[in-house]
Amino acid sequence: MRYWRVKLPPGVRSPFEVYVNGVRQELGVDYQIASGELLFQRELVRQKLGPWAWFLGFWGIGTYKRNDEVDIRYEVEGRSTVAHALDVIPPS
Repeated sequence: MRYWRVKLPPGVRSPFEVYVNGVRQELGVDYQIASGELLFQRELVRQKLGPWAWFLGFWGIGTYKRNDEVDIRYEVEGRSTVAHALDVIPPS
């Protein structure tokens, strides 16, 4: 099975919430957890913007490339924390 992986940030303990592009994901349905990583069967794409894309964006000209963002909301010492736009590791 091919998995797109996202490493859990240090200090994340259950319960926590996982979001892809702002949409909440369900454990066992949308992802699994193994060895400190989130495992997604569906393809996740993480685009890096090059200098040309930054230049166009500065002038208000958008680029329409796919860029999936994985966020995790969790609590540390009773305070809500969000790990935003975590790195996606494609299958090897």
